[in-house]
Amino acid sequence: MRSLIIEDEARLARNIAKVLAETTSFAADISTDGEDGLHMALSQAYDLIILDLMLPKIPGLQILRTLRQKGCRTPVLILTARDASDDIIEGLDRGADDYLTKPFEMGELIARCKAMVRRVYDQPNPVIRVGDLRIDTASREVTVQGRRVILPAMEYRLLEYLAMREGQIASKTEIIDHLYDFQSENFSNTVEVYVSCLRRKIDPGPRHELIHTVRGRGYYIGERKS
Repeated sequence: MRSLIIEDEARLARNIAKVLAETTSFAADISTDGEDGLHMALSQAYDLIILDLMLPKIPGLQILRTLRQKGCRTPVLILTARDASDDIIEGLDRGADDYLTKPFEMGELIARCKAMVRRVYDQPNPVIRVGDLRIDTASREVTVQGRRVILPAMEYRLLEYLAMREGQIASKTEIIDHLYDFQSENFSNTVEVYVSCLRRKIDPGPRHELIHTVRGRGYYIGERKS
């Protein structure tokens, strides 16, 4: 999953991005001013936006209003000062999905981010099951027929993204947009390489019963389409 952190406290933004990368399957982009943040939010595919309200150039509530007016449905978690109850109410009224007051516990932020993304993909249970595959999105533990499978970060990101969209075809472009941040290097064959690695570990055999390829369209996890 890919997130955007719009926060003018650069150190806090970097810490959030670091924890998201280390404890979840999120890639994270950072913007430290409202104008740049709004541009990024409207021009890239994000699964989540973390939005501070006190921003230079364009304030957070204006960003939120613009996003919703333009039809952006990406879930937004707003960050605000502890005593700014009016801002919280206005933010929720303008389309924010959740909020946290500063200072906050990083663990609570991560838990709220995970829950918001599960709702978007209609996966309320943190444990996803597809046939013999079991993915615990809280612990990032993957098992197949009860056997634990250890996956590097990017392979896990791909698996979770496809499993969240069970039965839906994800194009190569969509996968790249949702798995990589701006700092990542990606190459033309990177998706094929990761799919191949996943198949060797969780979906061996000639028929590939879990991860399917639809020629010219992309990949999906789930029951094979006729």
